[in-house]
Amino acid sequence: MNSAPVQTATRSKTGAVFSDYLELTKPGITMLVLVSMSVGFVLAAGADFSLTLFLHAAVGTLLIAGGTAAHNQFIERDLDKKMIRTVKRPLPARRIRPSHALLFSITLMVVGFVYLLFLVNPLTGIISGLTSVLYLAFYTPLKRISFVNVMVGAVPGALPPVGGWVAASGSLADPVAWILFAIVFLWQVPHVIAIAWLCHDDYRSAGFCMLPEADKKGIISALTVTGCLILLIPVSFALFVYDMNGLLYLLGALAAGILFLYFGLRFQLARTKENARKVLYGSLIYLPAVWLLILADLFVAWLF
Repeated sequence: MNSAPVQTATRSKTGAVFSDYLELTKPGITMLVLVSMSVGFVLAAGADFSLTLFLHAAVGTLLIAGGTAAHNQFIERDLDKKMIRTVKRPLPARRIRPSHALLFSITLMVVGFVYLLFLVNPLTGIISGLTSVLYLAFYTPLKRISFVNVMVGAVPGALPPVGGWVAASGSLADPVAWILFAIVFLWQVPHVIAIAWLCHDDYRSAGFCMLPEADKKGIISALTVTGCLILLIPVSFALFVYDMNGLLYLLGALAAGILFLYFGLRFQLARTKENARKVLYGSLIYLPAVWLLILADLFVAWLF
């Protein structure tokens, strides 16, 4: 009797289960967290870069970030059923049992926290644990209460490069760590507001307050976007001022910041979905560009 069809079906089912659990960790966001942590680590380490320590930091970060994302989906599983953009996720689609998702998410977070605590340093573990607590205990419930959630959520979103800095240096004292925090914080607020503008009806159906409720014309939303983008330019310059990066980074960050601000100003003048989408595109260009510029500038400096 040919068992090949049975084996193929088993492999297919195993692959589907793996894919569902991977989706639960929001791999795109988790990888962004990892990249942000890596930039902070490389900047802090400089010539003393340790591959072993970096790999430990990366493993712990992946575990705790993936677990946090999975637990967020567990908490919001009933709300995700109400939104077009999330209804096909593993939990609302009933491809994963809630009890299994709960066990999976808690296991990842605990293992990641302990891993960082003992194999990197205690402060890195504490920062990563704090990131999870802020995201799950403050940002997640606030999404149904107030637009303030956008600012609160930007705090845990901006902590990964700080965690990377601390993983390499063991200290929070250097202002560069907080410059990195400020860059990601000021980037994330416009990014989230742009998504909220594009998905407003979807968010509203789930009861999420991602835009100011009384701001029918979007004036407050647009001012918030523009204000963050104006501040982002001088904040990004601070890495040059503190001699962490050179002229290559400075010119590139200026160009990226001006482009991002241009999209923000267009949204300020005409608060349409088209302009909100351009702010979103600008955000998707800006942060990867700045991280690449930081690393490229360091690489050139090491070569010459």
